[in-house]
Amino acid sequence: MSSTFGDFNRALVEDIRKHGKATGGPFAGRDVLILTTKGAKSGVTRVNPIVFTRDGDKLVIVASKGGAPTNPSWYHNLREHPEVTVEVGHDKFTARARQVEGAEYDRLFKYHADTNPGFWDYKKRTTRKMPVIVLERVG
Repeated sequence: MSSTFGDFNRALVEDIRKHGKATGGPFAGRDVLILTTKGAKSGVTRVNPIVFTRDGDKLVIVASKGGAPTNPSWYHNLREHPEVTVEVGHDKFTARARQVEGAEYDRLFKYHADTNPGFWDYKKRTTRKMPVIVLERVG
């Protein structure tokens, strides 16, 4: 049976939940959170591992989809339902997602891509402006 992207993501989520971080593969040693969203159309819960950076007490994620021409499904989900569940290490909490623009976008994207250089490559692969999302803890 061949492995799929979904299988990879499930294994990565399992690894992070068990160890509090990614311990193997391409994400070992990188900051990866687990984002749980509600499906924009289906209402079904969706779980995705996503590389993040920090901006003070906020978490920053980029809807890169590896530089694909379309946004990832999790982006559409959090636009429709901005209240999400985030897991960082063994800390699980509710957050509100907010898309940033202008100078804040430029600053946060640059920091994210400087920290995770693959994002500069993703930017070169696509003509779309990859959304930058700030996740702020609720309560």
